[in-house]
Amino acid sequence: MDRIDAMRVFTRIVERRSFTAAAKDLDLPRSSVTDAVKQLESRLGVRLLQRTTRHVSPTLDGEAYFQRCLRLLADFEEAEAAFAGTSPKGVLRVDVQGQLARRFLFPALPAFLAQHPGITLQISEGDRLVDLVREGIDCVLRVGEPQDSEMVARRVARLAQLTLAAPPYLARHGSPVSIESLGNHRMVGFRSTLTGGLLPLEFMTGGVRSEVMLPAPVSVSGAESLVAACRLGLGLIQVPRYHVEEDLLRGTLVSVLSEIPPPTMSVSLLYPRSRQLSQRVRVFLDWVSAEFAKHRGKNGVEVD
Repeated sequence: MDRIDAMRVFTRIVERRSFTAAAKDLDLPRSSVTDAVKQLESRLGVRLLQRTTRHVSPTLDGEAYFQRCLRLLADFEEAEAAFAGTSPKGVLRVDVQGQLARRFLFPALPAFLAQHPGITLQISEGDRLVDLVREGIDCVLRVGEPQDSEMVARRVARLAQLTLAAPPYLARHGSPVSIESLGNHRMVGFRSTLTGGLLPLEFMTGGVRSEVMLPAPVSVSGAESLVAACRLGLGLIQVPRYHVEEDLLRGTLVSVLSEIPPPTMSVSLLYPRSRQLSQRVRVFLDWVSAEFAKHRGKNGVEVD
Protein backbone atom coordinates (compact mmCIF):
# COMPACT_ATOMS: atom_id res chain seq x y z
CA MET A 1 0.00 0.00 0.00
CA ASP A 2 1.49 3.37 -1.02
CA ARG A 3 1.69 6.37 1.29
CA ILE A 4 -1.37 8.12 -0.12
CA ASP A 5 -3.56 5.06 0.40
CA ALA A 6 -2.08 4.57 3.87
CA MET A 7 -3.01 8.16 4.72
CA ARG A 8 -6.56 7.51 3.52
CA VAL A 9 -6.74 4.46 5.76
CA PHE A 10 -5.38 6.35 8.76
CA THR A 11 -7.76 9.32 8.38
CA ARG A 12 -10.76 7.02 8.03
CA ILE A 13 -9.78 5.17 11.22
CA VAL A 14 -9.55 8.45 13.12
CA GLU A 15 -12.88 9.66 11.73
CA ARG A 16 -14.70 6.41 12.47
CA ARG A 17 -12.83 5.63 15.72
CA SER A 18 -12.71 2.03 14.56
CA PHE A 19 -10.43 -0.22 12.51
CA THR A 20 -13.38 -2.42 11.57
CA ALA A 21 -15.60 0.46 10.41
CA ALA A 22 -12.75 1.98 8.42
CA ALA A 23 -12.02 -1.34 6.73
CA LYS A 24 -15.69 -1.71 5.81
CA ASP A 25 -15.90 1.86 4.45
CA LEU A 26 -12.79 1.36 2.32
CA ASP A 27 -13.70 -2.20 1.28
CA LEU A 28 -10.41 -3.55 2.61
CA PRO A 29 -9.54 -6.54 4.81
CA ARG A 30 -9.12 -5.49 8.43
CA SER A 31 -5.61 -6.94 8.36
CA SER A 32 -4.66 -4.53 5.56
CA VAL A 33 -5.92 -1.60 7.60
CA THR A 34 -3.94 -2.73 10.63
CA ASP A 35 -0.79 -3.25 8.58
CA ALA A 36 -1.10 0.21 7.00
CA VAL A 37 -1.12 1.88 10.41
CA LYS A 38 1.80 -0.21 11.63
CA GLN A 39 3.82 0.79 8.56
CA LEU A 40 3.00 4.46 9.07
CA GLU A 41 3.99 4.34 12.74
CA SER A 42 7.22 2.52 11.88
CA ARG A 43 8.09 5.01 9.13
CA LEU A 44 7.32 8.05 11.30
CA GLY A 45 8.79 6.61 14.47
CA VAL A 46 5.80 7.66 16.61
CA ARG A 47 2.64 6.10 17.93
CA LEU A 48 -0.37 7.48 16.06
CA LEU A 49 -3.31 5.71 17.70
CA GLN A 50 -4.41 4.69 21.18
CA ARG A 51 -6.09 1.30 20.99
CA THR A 52 -8.40 -0.47 23.42
CA THR A 53 -10.78 -3.35 22.84
CA ARG A 54 -13.67 -0.92 22.22
CA HIS A 55 -12.16 2.39 21.28
CA VAL A 56 -9.57 3.93 18.97
CA SER A 57 -8.41 7.53 19.30
CA PRO A 58 -5.43 9.51 17.99
CA THR A 59 -2.46 10.34 20.18
CA LEU A 60 -1.24 13.94 20.23
CA ASP A 61 1.16 13.06 17.41
CA GLY A 62 -1.67 11.18 15.69
CA GLU A 63 -4.00 14.21 15.83
CA ALA A 64 -1.31 16.47 14.35
CA TYR A 65 -0.60 13.93 11.60
CA PHE A 66 -4.36 13.52 10.96
CA GLN A 67 -4.78 17.25 10.28
CA ARG A 68 -1.80 17.24 7.92
CA CYS A 69 -3.15 14.18 6.13
CA LEU A 70 -6.52 15.87 5.55
CA ARG A 71 -4.81 18.81 3.86
CA LEU A 72 -2.47 16.63 1.81
CA LEU A 73 -5.25 14.32 0.63
CA ALA A 74 -7.45 17.26 -0.31
CA ASP A 75 -4.59 18.82 -2.29
CA PHE A 76 -3.90 15.48 -3.97
CA GLU A 77 -7.51 15.06 -5.08
CA GLU A 78 -7.61 18.67 -6.23
CA ALA A 79 -4.47 18.17 -8.31
CA GLU A 80 -5.85 15.05 -9.97
CA ALA A 81 -9.21 16.69 -10.66
CA ALA A 82 -7.51 19.66 -12.35
CA PHE A 83 -6.52 17.56 -15.35
CA ALA A 84 -9.01 17.27 -18.20
CA GLY A 85 -10.58 13.88 -18.64
CA THR A 86 -10.52 12.85 -15.00
CA SER A 87 -13.84 11.81 -13.53
CA PRO A 88 -14.92 11.40 -9.91
CA LYS A 89 -14.85 7.92 -8.48
CA GLY A 90 -15.32 6.14 -5.20
CA VAL A 91 -18.03 5.67 -2.60
CA LEU A 92 -20.21 8.70 -1.81
CA ARG A 93 -22.14 8.44 1.46
CA VAL A 94 -25.11 10.77 1.81
CA ASP A 95 -27.91 11.01 4.35
CA VAL A 96 -31.20 12.46 3.15
CA GLN A 97 -34.65 13.46 4.33
CA GLY A 98 -36.53 10.61 2.68
CA GLN A 99 -39.72 12.23 1.40
CA LEU A 100 -37.77 15.15 -0.04
CA ALA A 101 -35.23 12.93 -1.79
CA ARG A 102 -37.89 10.61 -3.23
CA ARG A 103 -39.80 13.56 -4.65
CA PHE A 104 -36.99 15.68 -6.10
CA LEU A 105 -33.85 13.53 -6.49
CA PHE A 106 -34.59 9.85 -6.93
CA PRO A 107 -36.27 10.19 -10.36
CA ALA A 108 -33.03 11.68 -11.73
CA LEU A 109 -30.62 9.24 -10.04
CA PRO A 110 -30.20 6.99 -13.11
CA ALA A 111 -29.00 9.98 -15.15
CA PHE A 112 -26.57 11.05 -12.40
CA LEU A 113 -25.04 7.57 -12.15
CA ALA A 114 -24.83 7.29 -15.94
CA GLN A 115 -22.94 10.60 -16.04
CA HIS A 116 -20.62 9.55 -13.20
CA PRO A 117 -20.17 5.78 -13.51
CA GLY A 118 -17.18 5.80 -11.15
CA ILE A 119 -19.31 6.89 -8.19
CA THR A 120 -21.05 4.38 -5.93
CA LEU A 121 -23.83 5.99 -3.89
CA GLN A 122 -24.67 4.83 -0.37
CA ILE A 123 -27.86 6.60 0.75
CA SER A 124 -29.18 6.53 4.30
CA GLU A 125 -32.46 8.13 5.30
CA GLY A 126 -33.44 10.12 8.35
CA ASP A 127 -34.29 13.45 9.95
CA ARG A 128 -31.98 13.15 12.95
CA LEU A 129 -28.82 15.11 13.45
CA VAL A 130 -25.76 13.13 12.45
CA ASP A 131 -22.07 13.44 13.19
CA LEU A 132 -20.89 13.38 9.60
CA VAL A 133 -17.23 12.82 10.38
CA ARG A 134 -17.74 10.17 13.07
CA GLU A 135 -20.35 8.26 11.04
CA GLY A 136 -18.40 8.43 7.79
CA ILE A 137 -21.02 10.45 5.89
CA ASP A 138 -19.90 12.90 3.20
CA CYS A 139 -22.94 15.19 3.18
CA VAL A 140 -26.57 15.41 4.26
CA LEU A 141 -29.73 16.88 2.75
CA ARG A 142 -31.93 18.53 5.37
CA VAL A 143 -34.91 20.87 5.71
CA GLY A 144 -34.97 23.73 8.20
CA GLU A 145 -32.40 26.30 9.22
CA PRO A 146 -28.98 24.69 9.86
CA GLN A 147 -27.86 24.94 13.48
CA ASP A 148 -24.42 23.27 13.44
CA SER A 149 -21.65 25.83 12.99
CA GLU A 150 -19.17 23.01 12.33
CA MET A 151 -20.95 22.29 9.04
CA VAL A 152 -20.95 24.26 5.82
CA ALA A 153 -24.56 24.74 4.65
CA ARG A 154 -25.39 25.24 0.97
CA ARG A 155 -29.03 26.18 0.49
CA VAL A 156 -30.52 24.64 -2.62
CA ALA A 157 -34.19 25.65 -2.30
CA ARG A 158 -36.91 27.20 -0.18
CA LEU A 159 -40.25 25.45 0.16
CA ALA A 160 -43.57 27.24 0.55
CA GLN A 161 -45.62 25.82 3.43
CA LEU A 162 -49.35 25.61 4.08
CA THR A 163 -51.55 25.40 7.14
CA LEU A 164 -53.88 22.44 6.63
CA ALA A 165 -56.86 20.64 8.11
CA ALA A 166 -59.16 17.80 7.10
CA PRO A 167 -62.79 18.58 6.17
CA PRO A 168 -64.18 16.55 9.13
CA TYR A 169 -62.01 18.60 11.51
CA LEU A 170 -63.28 21.87 10.03
CA ALA A 171 -66.85 20.63 10.26
CA ARG A 172 -66.37 20.18 14.03
CA HIS A 173 -64.22 23.21 14.85
CA GLY A 174 -64.95 25.68 12.07
CA SER A 175 -62.45 27.22 9.67
CA PRO A 176 -60.05 29.68 11.36
CA VAL A 177 -59.92 33.15 9.81
CA SER A 178 -57.15 34.75 11.89
CA ILE A 179 -54.55 33.95 14.53
CA GLU A 180 -57.00 35.24 17.15
CA SER A 181 -59.62 32.71 16.02
CA LEU A 182 -57.35 29.74 16.80
CA GLY A 183 -58.36 29.68 20.48
CA ASN A 184 -60.72 26.71 20.11
CA HIS A 185 -58.53 24.76 17.71
CA ARG A 186 -56.13 21.84 18.05
CA MET A 187 -52.95 20.87 16.25
CA VAL A 188 -51.17 17.63 15.52
CA GLY A 189 -47.92 18.09 17.44
CA PHE A 190 -44.63 17.67 15.62
CA ARG A 191 -41.81 16.76 17.96
CA SER A 192 -38.38 18.28 17.26
CA THR A 193 -35.55 15.79 16.77
CA LEU A 194 -33.20 18.45 18.18
CA THR A 195 -34.96 19.34 21.44
CA GLY A 196 -37.64 16.70 21.83
CA GLY A 197 -40.21 19.46 22.34
CA LEU A 198 -43.28 20.28 20.25
CA LEU A 199 -42.85 22.83 17.46
CA PRO A 200 -45.38 25.70 17.40
CA LEU A 201 -47.40 26.74 14.39
CA GLU A 202 -45.77 29.73 12.68
CA PHE A 203 -47.34 32.52 10.66
CA MET A 204 -45.97 35.48 8.68
CA THR A 205 -47.92 38.72 9.04
CA GLY A 206 -46.50 41.77 7.33
CA GLY A 207 -43.03 40.24 7.39
CA VAL A 208 -43.27 39.47 11.11
CA ARG A 209 -43.17 35.89 12.35
CA SER A 210 -45.71 34.82 14.98
CA GLU A 211 -45.72 31.53 16.89
CA VAL A 212 -48.84 29.83 18.19
CA MET A 213 -48.84 26.75 20.42
CA LEU A 214 -52.16 24.89 20.41
CA PRO A 215 -53.27 21.85 22.41
CA ALA A 216 -51.96 18.68 20.76
CA PRO A 217 -53.92 15.53 21.64
CA VAL A 218 -51.53 13.61 19.36
CA SER A 219 -47.86 14.29 18.63
CA VAL A 220 -45.56 12.57 16.14
CA SER A 221 -41.92 12.77 15.05
CA GLY A 222 -42.26 11.89 11.37
CA ALA A 223 -43.61 13.90 8.42
CA GLU A 224 -45.66 11.03 7.00
CA SER A 225 -47.33 10.42 10.36
CA LEU A 226 -48.02 14.14 10.71
CA VAL A 227 -49.96 14.24 7.43
CA ALA A 228 -51.73 10.95 8.18
CA ALA A 229 -52.93 12.25 11.56
CA CYS A 230 -54.21 15.43 9.93
CA ARG A 231 -56.19 13.41 7.37
CA LEU A 232 -57.91 11.71 10.31
CA GLY A 233 -59.13 15.07 11.56
CA LEU A 234 -56.88 15.20 14.63
CA GLY A 235 -55.79 18.81 14.21
CA LEU A 236 -54.08 21.50 12.15
CA ILE A 237 -50.63 20.97 10.65
CA GLN A 238 -48.08 22.93 8.65
CA VAL A 239 -46.04 21.18 5.95
CA PRO A 240 -44.41 22.06 2.60
CA ARG A 241 -46.90 22.35 -0.25
CA TYR A 242 -45.23 19.68 -2.42
CA HIS A 243 -45.93 17.10 0.29
CA VAL A 244 -49.72 17.46 0.08
CA GLU A 245 -50.45 18.29 -3.57
CA GLU A 246 -52.45 15.10 -4.07
CA ASP A 247 -54.41 15.65 -0.86
CA LEU A 248 -55.33 19.14 -2.00
CA LEU A 249 -56.50 17.84 -5.37
CA ARG A 250 -58.56 15.05 -3.78
CA GLY A 251 -59.96 17.33 -1.11
CA THR A 252 -58.75 15.14 1.77
CA LEU A 253 -56.92 18.19 3.13
CA VAL A 254 -57.85 21.87 2.90
CA SER A 255 -55.58 24.91 3.09
CA VAL A 256 -56.59 27.45 5.74
CA LEU A 257 -55.28 30.86 6.80
CA SER A 258 -53.73 31.33 3.36
CA GLU A 259 -53.48 35.12 3.95
CA ILE A 260 -50.94 34.51 6.75
CA PRO A 261 -48.84 31.58 5.50
CA PRO A 262 -46.09 29.86 7.46
CA PRO A 263 -42.52 31.00 6.66
CA THR A 264 -40.78 29.18 3.84
CA MET A 265 -38.63 26.20 4.79
CA SER A 266 -34.99 26.03 3.70
CA VAL A 267 -33.52 22.96 2.04
CA SER A 268 -29.76 22.70 2.51
CA LEU A 269 -26.85 20.40 1.82
CA LEU A 270 -24.40 20.23 4.72
CA TYR A 271 -20.83 18.96 4.77
CA PRO A 272 -17.94 19.17 7.26
CA ARG A 273 -16.25 22.55 7.49
CA SER A 274 -12.96 20.90 8.43
CA ARG A 275 -12.65 18.89 5.25
CA GLN A 276 -12.02 20.14 1.73
CA LEU A 277 -14.59 18.80 -0.70
CA SER A 278 -13.68 15.83 -2.83
CA GLN A 279 -14.51 15.88 -6.51
CA ARG A 280 -17.34 13.37 -6.06
CA VAL A 281 -18.95 15.49 -3.33
CA ARG A 282 -18.68 18.58 -5.51
CA VAL A 283 -20.44 16.99 -8.48
CA PHE A 284 -23.16 15.66 -6.17
CA LEU A 285 -23.75 19.11 -4.65
CA ASP A 286 -23.95 20.69 -8.09
CA TRP A 287 -26.33 17.99 -9.30
CA VAL A 288 -28.68 18.39 -6.32
CA SER A 289 -28.75 22.16 -6.83
CA ALA A 290 -29.55 21.70 -10.52
CA GLU A 291 -32.36 19.23 -9.80
CA PHE A 292 -34.07 21.59 -7.39
CA ALA A 293 -33.63 24.44 -9.88
CA LYS A 294 -35.66 22.42 -12.40
CA HIS A 295 -38.64 22.65 -10.01
CA ARG A 296 -38.47 26.42 -9.54
CA GLY A 297 -41.99 27.85 -9.39
CA LYS A 298 -43.66 24.43 -9.14
CA ASN A 299 -45.39 23.04 -6.03
CA GLY A 300 -44.16 25.95 -3.95
CA VAL A 301 -40.45 25.45 -4.70
CA GLU A 302 -38.35 28.63 -4.68
CA VAL A 303 -34.69 28.76 -5.70
CA ASP A 304 -32.39 31.71 -5.05
